Amino acid sequence: MTVTETSPDLPGRTATAGRARNPHWGTSTSAAVGIAALVVAALASLCIGNRWVDPLALLDGSDPDNVFMDARLLRTGVAALLGAAFGLAGAAMQGLTRNPLADTGLLGVNAGAAFAMVAGITYVGTASIGGYIWFGFIGAGVAAVGVHLIASLGRGGATPAKLIIAGAAVTAALTSWTTAILLMSRETIDATRRWQIGSVAGKQTDALLTALPFILVGFALVLSSARVLNALALGDDLARGLGRNTARDRAMVGLGLVLLVGASVALAGPIAFLGLLVPHLVRMQVGGDYARILPFSALWGAILMITADTVGRFVLPPSEIQVGVMTAVLGAPVFLVMIRRGRLGSL
Repeated sequence: MTVTETSPDLPGRTATAGRARNPHWGTSTSAAVGIAALVVAALASLCIGNRWVDPLALLDGSDPDNVFMDARLLRTGVAALLGAAFGLAGAAMQGLTRNPLADTGLLGVNAGAAFAMVAGITYVGTASIGGYIWFGFIGAGVAAVGVHLIASLGRGGATPAKLIIAGAAVTAALTSWTTAILLMSRETIDATRRWQIGSVAGKQTDALLTALPFILVGFALVLSSARVLNALALGDDLARGLGRNTARDRAMVGLGLVLLVGASVALAGPIAFLGLLVPHLVRMQVGGDYARILPFSALWGAILMITADTVGRFVLPPSEIQVGVMTAVLGAPVFLVMIRRGRLGSL
């Protein structure tokens, strides 16, 4: 008699079949490659810009080029933090909705944060990062709750398909309202032009410190939800059969997403494509267990954000291309190649 095991990476498939069809990297190998890539990306970010800085100058306080270090260190740190936040939020969003095409903008979270911030600037006169963050939280939270309430109407409750449809509708409505406010206020357009594109340049330490506690709490909530997302991946009925309170679980993951996305969007603007692409790259490496997907999505989100920001500094000299543009420019071809080759990671 042949005995088969259920693969922890791909529920419902045998371990042998899973290994044969999905040859993933080991956790140690993935971690080593990711850490090495992060170090290389960070060094490139410190050295490349309007002026090339010798890596050795970063260690020599007397070298004239060392004056660039503080600004580039802060910029690199902001890119790493926000890239990790968007990558982690994208993985959690895909798990929460059981949709491989979900990203942080799917459930109206990005659009809600953007609308609230634009409204705050226009009608309240908000001008500080602290104010932006609070408006971002309010907008992201109200949009997420609104989408869930709309999807809960009718038979079956808030199913993944209904969440996607409701999120698309709310996102379209909020985006149109945001555009309408901007068209009525030239001052708001001037204040939000760089932010709307998505940028990590020119951030101040106090702005980072204001957003950091909220992002860290979001990290803690989402990273601790691996078992929740693994259970939800089986379907709500099976998850409830395993003793999970699916409504409470979704609320916990949703709160973490609101904290991550609200603070990140307030600090740097809506960054496109990162949350969609990163989880698929990670699943190709480590499989379908969210205990590995979540931390590696944060790691590779940081790597890709730093890389996109660095490439944007020298691709069209002497100008810079904002990171929000570069993530889409670099990410879209990779995603299309993955689709053509059938390499999108299954949920």
